[in-house]
Amino acid sequence: MQGGGEQREMWGSRIGFILAAAGSAIGLGNIWRFPYVLGESGGFAFLVVYIFFVLFIGIPIMAAELAIGRGSGRNPVGAFRLLKAGTPWWLVGAMGILTGVIILSYYSVVAGWTLNYVIKAVATFDTAFATSETAEGTFNHFLSSSGQQVLFHFLFMILCIVVVSQGIKGGIERWSKILMPTLLVLLVLLIVRAVTLPGAGAGLAFLLQPDFTKLNLNVILTALGQAFYSLSLGMGAIITYGSYLNKKENLFSSATTIAGLDMGIALMAGLAIFPAVFAMGFEASSGPGLTYIVLPRVFAELPAGQILAIIFFVLLSIAALTSAISLLEVMVTFVTDELKWPRSRATIIMAAVAFVLGVPSALGFGVWSEITIFGQSFFDASDFITANVMLPLGGLFIALFVGWGWDIEKVKKEISMGHTTLRFFTVWIWILRIAAPIALLAIFISNIAA
Repeated sequence: MQGGGEQREMWGSRIGFILAAAGSAIGLGNIWRFPYVLGESGGFAFLVVYIFFVLFIGIPIMAAELAIGRGSGRNPVGAFRLLKAGTPWWLVGAMGILTGVIILSYYSVVAGWTLNYVIKAVATFDTAFATSETAEGTFNHFLSSSGQQVLFHFLFMILCIVVVSQGIKGGIERWSKILMPTLLVLLVLLIVRAVTLPGAGAGLAFLLQPDFTKLNLNVILTALGQAFYSLSLGMGAIITYGSYLNKKENLFSSATTIAGLDMGIALMAGLAIFPAVFAMGFEASSGPGLTYIVLPRVFAELPAGQILAIIFFVLLSIAALTSAISLLEVMVTFVTDELKWPRSRATIIMAAVAFVLGVPSALGFGVWSEITIFGQSFFDASDFITANVMLPLGGLFIALFVGWGWDIEKVKKEISMGHTTLRFFTVWIWILRIAAPIALLAIFISNIAA
């Protein structure tokens, strides 16, 4: 029985929970953004700063979210209602759920691109990526094709429904045990091929050569933001996954393991991508340009490049799926807890909500490209409001809740379960009370000011 007083499905094993939570954190941003930011921001010097913030900001907030979830055994709204009844704290959970809905709506659109490119890598590899011009034309044509955008957005949401509708053990945990090891194996295959190419050393230098002259305030804030965003914090996912966690689990150990996997995968993605990019004489870039234009051209120049391209876009699809199912699970857990809907109905209806909300983002690259919100497309506006406003505020309020709002003895009791010592408790609680709020306010202010 959990804090909510009802029998609740639980994770079947620790490894299943770790892989699922790590899968939530490991998404498209790890593959197409982090490696480039690392290379452009000082290489190993940036990595040191990033790891520092993961250890002292990211992991403490993740442990806080896990404690809220496990301590309540409820969805993000129900968790705050149970732990602090009769107060407005439940609004923090509501904001987390809303954040997850918006993120899933446009994230699924981009994830649909990965599915489309798996098909392109299989069926039209030789013609679609023969030259830089054809690679760019292929991507731009796909972006402007509104019908394809909506279709692959829909297909990706179907995949999410298939996994989430099967529940925690039979769905998310079972598929995480398949998808995450597969992702690791595919990454290792790509790394082995990339680092053995003549000229790969330039790519390794781009990623790992320390350049402390690049470490200015903006780069430090970028490292702080990356540490927070890359761990799926502030969007209800970790609270939700924590609600299915047994009382024997060491929360600090779990948070550290998840963060370590997240950092490791992001770095491995860089080792798989940039040695090949530099070895083949292409320019490093970030985001969609790297993933859908530069890398297909790199693969086209390599022996067995089509196989490598298929592997890469399957890998990217897996990373997208493991993140997306955690976002859908937040919504599903909310309606199954609060409205008592059966999981199958909750999954289909919540996925349909996210799909409909994502259609404007999908059409915003084509037929609705002239429609803007405050000068931004639907896609960019959704990304801006979630990444720059809602996520840092969500993390800020979670830190303040555990640090100041939740009864300190209850916090200590929850954290002590699964622990033999509370040696780090005082440091952790003061990080949540002082250091984390200051850091998250800095992210919020710098995002808004930019």
